[in-house]
Order: sequence, then C-alpha cells, then structure tokens
Amino acid sequence: MRVGSVLAAVATLSMGLAPVAVAADAQSEQWHLPAMKAEEMWKVSTGEGVKVAVVDTGVNPNTPALKGKVLSAEVPQSVSYKATQDYSGHGTSMAELIAGSGRNGTLKGLAPGAEIVPYRVALTGLDEAEMRKAPHLAEILRAIADSDVKIVNMAFGSKVDHPGVREAIKYAHDKGKLLIAGTGNDAKETKFTGYPAAYPYVVGVAASDETGTVGEFSQHGNYVDLAAPGLDIPTWCDEKFRSYCVGDGTSISTAIASASAALIWSAHPDWTANQVLNSLIETAGRDWARDDPSTYLGYGLIRPRKVLENKNFDPGPADADPLARENAVGLLDDEGNPVKPSSSPSTDPSKGPGKTGSSGSDSDADGTTAAASGEGSSDNTTLWVTLGAAAAVLAIGGGAFAVIRSRRGA
Repeated sequence: MRVGSVLAAVATLSMGLAPVAVAADAQSEQWHLPAMKAEEMWKVSTGEGVKVAVVDTGVNPNTPALKGKVLSAEVPQSVSYKATQDYSGHGTSMAELIAGSGRNGTLKGLAPGAEIVPYRVALTGLDEAEMRKAPHLAEILRAIADSDVKIVNMAFGSKVDHPGVREAIKYAHDKGKLLIAGTGNDAKETKFTGYPAAYPYVVGVAASDETGTVGEFSQHGNYVDLAAPGLDIPTWCDEKFRSYCVGDGTSISTAIASASAALIWSAHPDWTANQVLNSLIETAGRDWARDDPSTYLGYGLIRPRKVLENKNFDPGPADADPLARENAVGLLDDEGNPVKPSSSPSTDPSKGPGKTGSSGSDSDADGTTAAASGEGSSDNTTLWVTLGAAAAVLAIGGGAFAVIRSRRGA
C-alpha cells in the first residue's frame, strides 16, 4: 500500500471499546464514485437486499462505515473463527468499499445498501498457529454456497490449485453464487497465474486508473475477465483503524466489481448470477470485439450504470454461462503455456487497443486501454502469495501442471 497520501483519520481507542474514527473526508479521495456516476445509480439501486461474503482477513464490524452492516451471526460456527477480528485492515477495507455507509467521512461503498457476511481465511500475515485455526477456503465456500449470500468477494490469491477448492467453487457456482477475485499485483516482476481468479466459474478482475488505463502492476493473462477502478483509492492503513492510506491493487477493483454486481442484482432480484455477470460483460467499456477479449482488461471496464439506466435491459438466458468459453478446461504448465493443443493467450498489449475515451469516468464512449499505468504496485492491498507457505512451496517447484480456464486467442 502506498502511503504517500495519508488521509488524516483520527481514531479514539479505549479499553474494551471498538475503534471510532473521526476522519477527514475519505470520500473526496474516492474518485471512482463520481467517475462511475454513483449518485445517479443510487437513485435506482443501492444494493439493498443483497448479501456479499467477504472472504479475507476478517471484517471489523465496528468501524463507523460498517456499523449495523456486518451479519456476523449468519456465519456458520464451523467456519466462524475470528471472522470479525481483522488482523490487517484488508478485509474491512474491502467490506467498506463494497457497502460502507460513509458515516463520519469514512469510506462510502459503491453499494451502500448491501450487507456483508464476514469470513477469515488463512492469508499472509498470520502466524503458523493462527493459520492452522483458520478455516479452509473450501469449507468456507461450501458454507457460503448453502447460505443466501449472492456474491463472494475474494481479494487474495495463490499460485496453488488447493485441494478441494476447485470442487467447492463449482459447488458454489451451481448453487447460484457469483464468485469474484483479483488477478494479482505482481505483473511488473513476473507472469503469474493466480487462484482463485484462474479457477473456472470465478470472475477475474484487473485494476485500472482514473483514465481507464490498466495498472502496471495488474496481472494479465487468459484469466482476466473484467477490469474496475483499483488505483489511488483509500483503504485502511492497518489493523489499528486509525487512518486511511491511498493505495493501489486488484483487491480494490475486486471489491468495486462485487459492489457493481450487488447494485444490479438488487435492481433485478429475479436475475441469476449468469445474467448479472452477462449484463456487466455486455455493458463493459471496450473498443475491441466482444468475442476477442483483452488479456489486460478482459471484456472491458465495468459500467453498472449502463444496466441500471435501461429498465428493459436484456440479461440473456438465465442458465447461459457468459464465460462458457473461458470456463472450458485446458491444461497449462506453471508458466501458463498450453500443454496439449489449444489456443495460447496473447501477451501483446495491443490486444487492448488505444483509449478512445475515458471509461474510467464511465463516459458513453466505449474506449479503454490496455497500456500499463506508471503507478507503482501495492504491497498490501492484495494478499499475494497466500494460503500457507507449505502449499506455496509445492507450486513453485518445476514441472507442476495446473488445470485452468483456456481462452481462445485472448
């Protein structure tokens, strides 16, 4: 997380009391709200009636932005370990970006009427003892699948295809859940294929700046499905909840994508996850062919306003998977190269043509860009590599293969 622009939020901490922030206006730093025309969208939908599971470092339910919005009682006891104790501030930041009230100048979520169901999973920053106590991601996903949560926000990743997770994701998908994950923040250092974003039935989200330019750090490849604002946006600096720091990361874009889906689902409660996702894909800002997605921005920058402003929007068939091609299984090696005959993903930045208009500002032009932003990578806004050091060692070893989605000439 970059801390060059610190918002002067002051927290009063007392023994036995939850942190209470008296903040400078954090919302003035949330450029994505006016850019996406949030005020206009909120006249149609605020995300009311939609529950979003935030699977992360835990969620602090007592920040001013989240008071009364975190449904901790709905977390099954078997996977509830410290779900409301956020050890880094990351999970709370995601929850606020999705559904924060903005009270006292704190973060305003893009879907302020939505509600959050919190989960803690074993991620970077936990000691070994705490990692052992944290529930496994597969168990969490199955619990969410059996609940009335609609959207699963997963702002983390690993190089490892973890046992049981693939099956749990399929189970959640079959139960009608929309699963969303960040693609990763280390594109400047290495080409990286990250789970859970690379799993079938998970929407991989890249990060863009205010001009609609993909972040230099944002991972690219055949598992990028959509892009959302993810640069220069405030999140909590740490677990003390005393101040916000302006940061970059695909974590941020994941939360904003989840909130966008919540807005649409709230306005159209009878739609399926397939239809909500299809509406985001159909209205995404792009200037390339719909059937030839970019490896940098996927089908383009999300623009939920374009769905909400059209009362007669056709979301497509309820049972048609809008990512059917991407969800076709192909065998790739550690470097993301096909092992058996299939089309390989393009790594040519020109696959996302030059910007013709600012999709970051949700203009009516469909222009966007796959050129890399010069912004630096965030160290903390997305948790890469995660889910246990022992498993990560297995992924790094040479010769391993991973079954992930294949995309035709993406």
